[in-house]
Amino acid sequence: MSNGLLQRVARDFSRHSRRYESRAFLQQLVAGRLRERLDLFRLEPGWILDLGCGTGSESHHLRRRYRRARTCALDLSEGMLQRLREGLPRWSARIHPVCADAARLPLPDDLFDLVWSNLALQWCSDLEQVIAELHRTLRPGGLLLFTTFGPDTLKEIRQAWSGVDGRRHVLDFPDMHEVGDLLRRKGFGEVVMDVDRITLTYPDPARAMAEIREIGASYKGPGAAGLTTPRRFGAFLEAWEEMRDREGRLPCSYEVVYGQAWAEAPREREAGVPLDRIGRRRNRG
Repeated sequence: MSNGLLQRVARDFSRHSRRYESRAFLQQLVAGRLRERLDLFRLEPGWILDLGCGTGSESHHLRRRYRRARTCALDLSEGMLQRLREGLPRWSARIHPVCADAARLPLPDDLFDLVWSNLALQWCSDLEQVIAELHRTLRPGGLLLFTTFGPDTLKEIRQAWSGVDGRRHVLDFPDMHEVGDLLRRKGFGEVVMDVDRITLTYPDPARAMAEIREIGASYKGPGAAGLTTPRRFGAFLEAWEEMRDREGRLPCSYEVVYGQAWAEAPREREAGVPLDRIGRRRNRG
């Protein structure tokens, strides 16, 4: 993803950061289900990465769950991180906000025991590079636990637009098999992938589109449709209106992909990582 597009995505999320939590019902629902999966593991992490931390709700949860761990709360949006900082206790030294691109983590190798990422990977255009970076920064034997969107996400919007023009109006999301294969190629083992389908309903198109925008999900990437005409937008709305359910509400479907994977076999680890290593990285040959 070019620097210009990265800046645009960051601006979109920053612009909606103050209202994000009130609109992030889906993120909160999925985070709760991801926590249930985390319950299955007996972990004592020293360092945690919350990738795509947003306003920090899950960083705080991880801080409470693992009271001896330090959490790197990383997000592309400075606006989101500012909301996180506003909610940090003054005496807290266990959450470290970092503004960075997931494809180029400014972090040292073999740092994290746990990488947690809830509904963030779908915004990464170079998923292969992101996964390589996560493998680089995970300690051997560390756990990657994440959610992302699958290809049936927002299928109603995609279908409604398909009869109007041939342009792309919704992001293309990889399926869970593609993501699982990519994890294996990048050195992860014991990969487990599964999927959940969630449908949210809305009284009208304006409410649905507003919620999608408020959570920063308006970016469509290279080749996407630009400005559309009122006639075409009206045709899209008409097609979507025909999909109302028995209660008269408009559906928005989300295919949520859950994944877990372990970094390569454990080897001798460092006893600890000093704080001054945060912000430094080295490349593996």
